[in-house]
Amino acid sequence: MSKEDQNPNDMPDGGNTGRFGRGALQIIGGLVPFAGGLFSAAAGAWSEEEQRKVNEFFRAWLQMIQDEMREKQQTILEITARLDMHDEKITKRIESEEYQSLMKKAFRNWAGAESQKKREYIRNILSNAAAATFTSDDVVSLFLDWLQRYSEFHFVVIGNIYSNPGSSRADVWENLGKDEVREDSAEADLFKLLFRDLSTGGVIRQHRETDYQGNFITKPRSNKGRGTGQRTMKSAFDDKEQYELTALGQQFVHYAMTEVPVKINYTPEKEDAEKAA
Repeated sequence: MSKEDQNPNDMPDGGNTGRFGRGALQIIGGLVPFAGGLFSAAAGAWSEEEQRKVNEFFRAWLQMIQDEMREKQQTILEITARLDMHDEKITKRIESEEYQSLMKKAFRNWAGAESQKKREYIRNILSNAAAATFTSDDVVSLFLDWLQRYSEFHFVVIGNIYSNPGSSRADVWENLGKDEVREDSAEADLFKLLFRDLSTGGVIRQHRETDYQGNFITKPRSNKGRGTGQRTMKSAFDDKEQYELTALGQQFVHYAMTEVPVKINYTPEKEDAEKAA
């Protein structure tokens, strides 16, 4: 292969392998001062075969970075396609320092969006944050934190409780189509942990009655005496306590799980085909 035909993203092979690996390690060592000594020592000590393995690692690393860049580009295009750029308010909003800060935070934490569904949530949050003013940017920033903190299983439960307010743990488990498991199983522990995460995180809460002013009414204390309670602990699939989303949880559903309609139809594959033609 000639130099002209070589892809600039390809790593050198053969005799250049060692020189490239050592040079790359030394460059990285200069960029990361605290690791400089380690990289410099490795560059001088590794054999040609070890350098070849380093090259393979760099290839995979570059591919990961390229894939991430494509995902970010696709997300930005999808957000743009959902915004009415003729609306002066939206134009000012996306140019504002506050919105740019949200964009930077979302893409800085991109590694946490490990699934297509989470990437869609990021797209929806940023699209809704540009087109709507239902909540403050501080709350939107919190929603981005939730995408990092919680798993897809958490969000499935959030969506189920939103669709079925007042559901018990047993109701949610049944609605998700899960099989019956033992109370001392890992699945039961995970389910309890999930509800604890969402409760302490301010996403869901046990149902509470309110007065006309929206104040929560305390529950009456139980009059059971000592020794009259149940001998088993509360089930992970309890069917007594009812759960609902908090106000924050409801806003999250509106921002993350509600898609802004597309204003402009855009297909990257079509554009690539037109360029190739």
